[in-house]
Amino acid sequence: MNEPAQPGEPAGPAHGITTGAVARRLGVAPTTLRSWDRRYGIGPAAREDGKHRRWTSGDIAVLQEMCRLTASGVPPAEAARAALAGTVPAAPAAPAPAPSAPSAPSAPAAVAAAAPARQPGSGNGLPLGDVRQECRGLGRAAVRLDSPTMDEMLGSLIGEYGLVTTWEEVMVPTLHAVGRKWETSGDQYVEVEHLLSWHVSTALRRVSIGAPSGPRASAPPILLACVPGEQHTLPLEALTAGLAELGLPARMFGAAVPPEALDQAVRRTGPVAVVLWAQARSTAHHALARHVADTTWGVKGARARTTVLLAGPGWAGPVPAPGMLRPGGLREALGLLRGLCEAATTAAGRGGAGAAAHRS
Repeated sequence: MNEPAQPGEPAGPAHGITTGAVARRLGVAPTTLRSWDRRYGIGPAAREDGKHRRWTSGDIAVLQEMCRLTASGVPPAEAARAALAGTVPAAPAAPAPAPSAPSAPSAPAAVAAAAPARQPGSGNGLPLGDVRQECRGLGRAAVRLDSPTMDEMLGSLIGEYGLVTTWEEVMVPTLHAVGRKWETSGDQYVEVEHLLSWHVSTALRRVSIGAPSGPRASAPPILLACVPGEQHTLPLEALTAGLAELGLPARMFGAAVPPEALDQAVRRTGPVAVVLWAQARSTAHHALARHVADTTWGVKGARARTTVLLAGPGWAGPVPAPGMLRPGGLREALGLLRGLCEAATTAAGRGGAGAAAHRS
């Protein structure tokens, strides 16, 4: 004798599963499925008693394709037509190739040339505005709480466009849009913001872990820390991942580092640079930045200091004091830190050569 079907699961070949069960399987809100049915005709083939939706395996396959297409940035109406027809919509036209030049373009220029054009639009009501197509797809996946799609998209984007471009042109605009939606909608989107932040953080950590490990760098490390009272760590996580890609040594201390702890870390490691992140002016700790820049170590007559990078919008204002730099973004920060490490390595090499000559 057949066992009775479980609630929300297939009851037999002539039946399907409920909207709630399909939503849980795909990571899509039930209201989204009903909206797709109402707007685009992506609905179940059968309705029990003419009212209740029952989704078959064929219906679910169409929904899966709809999810895949919208997550890749295809507008919902176009994605629906393609999913129902079983076709793949044409990819955005690539820009015309530039005239041949004597030398190859730099990496940032090459990435920018390959990137799809920005287009107005939004992801499920997020205030995205004029952004890259991938932002809309990532935003839709975030609103659907679609973890697998977010993971796949972020990994693919970093692999195709690189960390810096993905951070500046996809991750940051989408995070800002979700944050604005949360601020204007009470707590309705807090779960979306938290889940998206988690997946962005996970993607950044994967870059750090997957970076090729070379010989131990001879330059002192770079310390990264949020100022006391600052909880926003994602920008520092992006910088840490970028440093790992460059093979530069870094120590990431995370959120709200107490002044005493940072002071001890500076004295113990003798860093080539200290990056202090402040998201808001209310958290920017100018006295701490000055203290770190003035800290010295080493033997008498050869005292050393570190360079302090004031990172984040909280430091906006007067020109930084001597010993401090204020980068304008991730790309500029990586360039500055690479230059500081190269200078420190060169100086260390000269010092070692001088000592060897003296011993001989």
